[in-house]
Amino acid sequence: MSDTEPRDRLMAFSTQLMEVHVWLRDELADLRDDVDAYFAGRSGPPREVRAHCLAFCSSLRRHHTGEDQEAFPTILAQFPDLHGLIVELRTDHNRIEWTMHNLEKLLRELPDEPSPQDAARFRAELDSMTAIMETHFRYEEKRLRTVLDSVDVPRWRTDPPDFLQHS
Repeated sequence: MSDTEPRDRLMAFSTQLMEVHVWLRDELADLRDDVDAYFAGRSGPPREVRAHCLAFCSSLRRHHTGEDQEAFPTILAQFPDLHGLIVELRTDHNRIEWTMHNLEKLLRELPDEPSPQDAARFRAELDSMTAIMETHFRYEEKRLRTVLDSVDVPRWRTDPPDFLQHS
């Protein structure tokens, strides 16, 4: 292995994280379009919005669970001084999870013909999750990029963990 090969390989971890975040952002934008179409009466029944929202929430949960269970412990093992940062990121995950629960509750109650109040409540929760998620992603990308470029986890090379995968 050359002197540059490990760094090039390790760069992929931070690049993969960024790619997953871009994919999640795109998925959220598509969801927002579907929600807007539903509330404007331009889409199918609420089950379609439910299915899309639940699929998005499942992907976001899988990503955060992978970070909480694999990425963060791995990072802390090599960089124990980042404990405060990891606590902040996990706190964000909890906030996002709480908001997703609120969205899921609202989804279960979506009528076939929503009122303006239904739309306002749902959009407020979606806006809240979007704001927290975007702030979290930007902060995580800024603070963890160099760290991910420095960790060496051989099994991630052949079997990328959930937090580094999309779809």
